[in-house]
Amino acid sequence: MEDWGKVDLRLDEFLKSHNISRSSLSRNAQIHYGQLLKYCKNDMQKIDLGLLARICKTIDCEIGDIVKYTPPKKS
Repeated sequence: MEDWGKVDLRLDEFLKSHNISRSSLSRNAQIHYGQLLKYCKNDMQKIDLGLLARICKTIDCEIGDIVKYTPPKKS
Protein backbone atom coordinates (compact mmCIF):
# COMPACT_ATOMS: atom_id res chain seq x y z
CA MET A 1 0.00 0.00 0.00
CA GLU A 2 1.39 3.37 -1.00
CA ASP A 3 2.09 5.96 1.67
CA TRP A 4 0.48 9.30 0.78
CA GLY A 5 1.37 11.03 4.03
CA LYS A 6 -1.24 12.17 6.49
CA VAL A 7 -3.39 15.14 7.45
CA ASP A 8 -3.80 16.03 11.11
CA LEU A 9 -6.04 18.52 12.83
CA ARG A 10 -4.16 20.60 15.35
CA LEU A 11 -7.23 22.35 16.68
CA ASP A 12 -6.61 21.51 20.33
CA GLU A 13 -3.07 22.91 20.17
CA PHE A 14 -4.38 26.14 18.61
CA LEU A 15 -7.10 26.50 21.23
CA LYS A 16 -4.65 25.99 24.10
CA SER A 17 -2.06 28.39 22.69
CA HIS A 18 -4.73 31.08 22.20
CA ASN A 19 -6.47 30.43 25.52
CA ILE A 20 -9.79 29.48 23.91
CA SER A 21 -11.95 26.88 25.64
CA ARG A 22 -13.59 24.05 23.77
CA SER A 23 -16.94 24.91 25.33
CA SER A 24 -16.82 28.54 24.16
CA LEU A 25 -15.88 27.42 20.64
CA SER A 26 -18.68 24.86 20.68
CA ARG A 27 -21.19 27.47 21.79
CA ASN A 28 -20.02 30.31 19.51
CA ALA A 29 -19.62 28.15 16.40
CA GLN A 30 -22.85 26.25 17.12
CA ILE A 31 -21.13 22.85 17.02
CA HIS A 32 -22.20 19.94 19.20
CA TYR A 33 -19.55 19.49 21.89
CA GLY A 34 -19.14 15.77 21.12
CA GLN A 35 -18.41 16.51 17.47
CA LEU A 36 -15.95 19.25 18.41
CA LEU A 37 -14.21 16.88 20.81
CA LYS A 38 -13.55 14.46 17.93
CA TYR A 39 -11.96 17.30 15.95
CA CYS A 40 -9.87 18.34 18.96
CA LYS A 41 -8.63 14.78 19.45
CA ASN A 42 -8.01 14.30 15.70
CA ASP A 43 -10.35 11.32 15.92
CA MET A 44 -12.56 11.44 12.83
CA GLN A 45 -12.60 9.74 9.46
CA LYS A 46 -14.07 12.52 7.33
CA ILE A 47 -13.76 16.27 7.73
CA ASP A 48 -16.74 18.56 7.21
CA LEU A 49 -15.37 21.59 5.33
CA GLY A 50 -18.36 23.72 6.34
CA LEU A 51 -17.62 22.94 9.97
CA LEU A 52 -13.95 23.84 9.50
CA ALA A 53 -15.03 27.15 7.97
CA ARG A 54 -17.21 27.88 11.03
CA ILE A 55 -14.33 27.03 13.34
CA CYS A 56 -11.88 29.25 11.44
CA LYS A 57 -14.31 32.17 11.40
CA THR A 58 -15.14 31.79 15.08
CA ILE A 59 -11.54 31.62 16.31
CA ASP A 60 -10.20 33.96 13.61
CA CYS A 61 -7.60 31.65 12.11
CA GLU A 62 -6.42 30.39 8.75
CA ILE A 63 -7.02 26.76 7.78
CA GLY A 64 -3.25 26.15 7.90
CA ASP A 65 -3.26 27.14 11.58
CA ILE A 66 -5.30 24.07 12.50
CA VAL A 67 -4.63 21.57 9.68
CA LYS A 68 -1.22 20.06 8.97
CA TYR A 69 -0.14 17.79 6.13
CA THR A 70 2.83 15.52 6.76
CA PRO A 71 4.30 14.07 3.56
CA PRO A 72 5.33 10.42 3.43
CA LYS A 73 8.81 9.46 4.53
CA LYS A 74 11.21 9.12 1.64
CA SER A 75 12.55 5.63 1.06
